[in-house]
This record gives sequence, C-alpha cells and structure tokens, in this order.
Amino acid sequence: MPKPTLYFSLTLLLLLSFNLLTQCSELDDEFDELLALDRELERETEANGVKSSEAEVLTKAQRIVHELNNDNTERIVNGYDLVLVLGYAPWCSTSAELMPHFAEAANSLKELGSSLVLAKLDADRYPKSASFLGIKGFPTLLLFVNGTSRPYSGGFTSDDIVIWARKRTGTPVIRIGTEKAAEEFLKKHHTFLIGRFDKFEGPEYDEFVSAAKSDNETQFVEVSKVELARVLYPDIKPTDNFLGIVKSEPERYTAYDGAFTSDKIIEFLGYNKFPLVTKMTEMNSVRVYSSPIKHQVFVFANIDDFKNLLDPLQEVARTFKSKIMFVYVDINDENLAKPFLTMFGLEDSTNTVVAAFDKGMTSKFLLESKPTRSNIEEFCNNLVQGSLSTYFKSQPASVKVVVGKTFDDEILNSEKDVILEVFTPWCFNCEDTSKQVEKLAKHYKGSSNLVFSRIDASVNEHSKLQVNDFPTLLLYKANDKTTPIKLPTKASLKELAASINKHTKVKNEVAKDEL
Repeated sequence: MPKPTLYFSLTLLLLLSFNLLTQCSELDDEFDELLALDRELERETEANGVKSSEAEVLTKAQRIVHELNNDNTERIVNGYDLVLVLGYAPWCSTSAELMPHFAEAANSLKELGSSLVLAKLDADRYPKSASFLGIKGFPTLLLFVNGTSRPYSGGFTSDDIVIWARKRTGTPVIRIGTEKAAEEFLKKHHTFLIGRFDKFEGPEYDEFVSAAKSDNETQFVEVSKVELARVLYPDIKPTDNFLGIVKSEPERYTAYDGAFTSDKIIEFLGYNKFPLVTKMTEMNSVRVYSSPIKHQVFVFANIDDFKNLLDPLQEVARTFKSKIMFVYVDINDENLAKPFLTMFGLEDSTNTVVAAFDKGMTSKFLLESKPTRSNIEEFCNNLVQGSLSTYFKSQPASVKVVVGKTFDDEILNSEKDVILEVFTPWCFNCEDTSKQVEKLAKHYKGSSNLVFSRIDASVNEHSKLQVNDFPTLLLYKANDKTTPIKLPTKASLKELAASINKHTKVKNEVAKDEL
C-alpha cells in the first residue's frame, strides 16, 4: 500500500447563523459534562489499581471526537474556530494505525483545555462530505481555522498531534515555574528542547519563540531559574542563556553552542532530534525522509538480529553523529523494507542487510561483507569520505541470458545439462518462477555440469523452441537435446530440486542448504 499523503484543503465557507452557533455551543457543554464523567471514572479506575486500556481510550475519545456525515460536516467545520479533521477509510490499514493515535491526542488536548475540536469522517461511506472537505486519499488530516483550511504539517503519533496542535493554537512554548511542574513534564515528554533565560524577553528569546513556532515536531519548554532547569537538564551550562535538547536514549543530552537565531536553532534540531538509531515506521517515515542529514545508513534485520546488533551500531552512530542518520527497518515489514531492498535486488533476503544512501537517494551503496561493528564503521567512514563505489543492481550471473542467435551454442550444443526458463514480460506468473530459478541456481552453484538459463520469448525465436505457455521450465539433458523434459512451474523449490536430482547427476555435487 502506498505511503499516506496528506492533502490540505483550502475551503471558503459562509458564516453560520446565530442558531447554528448556539447548537455548537450546546454541543461543547455536553462534551464537557461527558468529560467530567470520564475523569470521575478514570479516578475510580486508578484508585482500584487498573490502568486504562486502548479500548477505554477509544471509548472516551468517541465522546470527544465529532463523527462527521453528510448532514453535519459543513455545520461543524464552520461552527468552531479550530477543527482538525481526520478523513479515513475502514479498509485502509494506515488509517487503522493512525486512529488510536488520533483518539489519544483528542483525550490529551481536551485534558489540557485546548480549544481545538477534533472530528473524523468515514470518507468511503460519505463521499459527498469527503469531496466538500477535499479528501482525496487515506488517511487525510486537515486543519480548519474559522472555516478556512491551513496546512497540517505535524507527525502522526498522539504526541506529535498534540505538540503540533498546541503550537498552532497559541502555545508554541510551555513555561515551567515549579519543580513539581518540571517533574510532571518529564513524565509526559521524552524529547524536548529546553531554553533557559533570565527574562522571557529580548532578541535571543524572541528568536527562540520564533523557532518554536516554525518547528512542527519538537516540544519547546522555557525556564528562568538554573536550579529548575537542572531538573530537566542536569548538565546545564552556567551561561546567561542556554539551549539544549533532551532525548530518551543513551545520548540523552546535547547542548546548543550556536548563535541564537531561529534558522540556526531549527538546523540544530534537524541534526539532533532523532535517536542514535531510528526505527522506521509508517508513522515516522516522512520525518525520516525529510532529515537534513546528508547520508543515511539503513539496517534491515529481523527483530532478534537487530537486538544483538543494536549496541555496536549505537557506538558507530555516536562516532558519526550529525554526519550520518542510522535507520533500522524490520526486514519482515514488506511495506517498508521491500521497496528499499528491491533497489538492491535483495527483496527476498532474510539475512541482515546494511545499505546507505546520499541525500535525495540519488546514489546507493551496499555493505557486501559481514555486518560486524568494524565492517560497518569502515563502511560509514568511506561513505562520509566519498570513497564508496555506487552499487548497481545486476541480474545474478548464475542465470545466463540466452537470445535467439545464441540458442544453438548455449543450449543445443552445450555439453552440460541446461535448465531453460522461458518467459515474457507480460506474463503474470513469470516473476515468481524467475525468483525460483535464481534460488535454484544459487543452490546448485557448486555443480560443474548444470547450467541455468532464461530466454525472453517475446523478442527471441528459434525453430527448436516451440513454447506457447508461460512461464515454462525445460531441462535439456547433456546426452539428449532433442526432447527436453518439462519441469513443473507451480511446484515448490524442494519439489523442483527433487526433479532436477532425478534427471541429472548433480545431487552429490551440491552443498547442503535450505531451500
């Protein structure tokens, strides 16, 4: 499924009548009463030692989030100053992944007293309303300010939505004045930028606030007392004004030592807001792609292999901090891993793959040795120095390409057993068969008397090759080239190998491996 695209609608709507505004006000009162009931229930639940489940979060959000339809969409979008709309489709897996985050954000914003109203629309069920709002894909987030759309440019976790919403509705920076407030802030925020100023005024402070408004993803917090700042940033430097980023990982604290200008602060965030190794998900993929760091190293591995590799990988990442962004992708996640692995011809790989890209992914590089710490470090060092050779995908050499003019030499006159794959580009099942042939060629690479070949029947002809069904697998035995044996194309790899072993003498020459 393609990655989600956010469409930002520009909608000019008529002002509501006094009656409609009154109805919306009454709805607000009703939601406040329901929220009070939720708080009471939550206190009772916590008193009994039971933690709210995701189902309870969603149930609570159902009372807060407006459910849009063809009858109420225009009234709600026009009836509130600020409305954040989620357009979704029940069958969309990315919508399903985003929905709990949207619900949790709705609960948090209501608790914080935000004036932002959240609403959702089943765009598949209500296409008329979807068209009115400008929803063209799923999921879609749109922000309406007094009925006019503004771009939504935040992230897609609940924290991301809350941070972006607060910044866009008048609270770009959270001010902390007590130790208790600082401790409560630490419980809720894992990544943030702290600014300490003697007074919340002046050119440097104005640049800090300007950066907070420009940034879409990181929570900014400000304090004045040094002892209070140390609750949030223990290693704070004793300077007049101080900036530092805090993250929940081994590389927890990073101080800012640049000029107090909005552009430089934003640049500092871009290079330092990610962890040493970022796990890519559908929700954060856009942030990863937009990183300003020039080089990116991707590690594709299953969860267990990655756990064993994480510590040495973090040590390497620390060495190349701000120079290389390190990204982990679960190799079993086809939506995320396969598009990258296909670029290297490794889409069927189950072993750990380490690859790299430059900014814009115009050049790609592959670590072709074992992914040890020393090999990864050397690979990264050569990447930064620009001495790595660009990787170009190539068809496996173990499968020879035959054309009409070489058919006699490569097939009929060969003294070896030859397995020929006959395919066409428009054949629906040929790709799967081609992958099987490549795996078989790799399995039998130790054989000196068996050759794997393929021919594109759409552009190549030969009088001795009369094939009408595609794909077709033919075994030309060394001692009989006139009557090739037709092998099954719908068989498993083990079944094909058994057929090959039955008709040839290669069984004892092949190294044992798993097909």
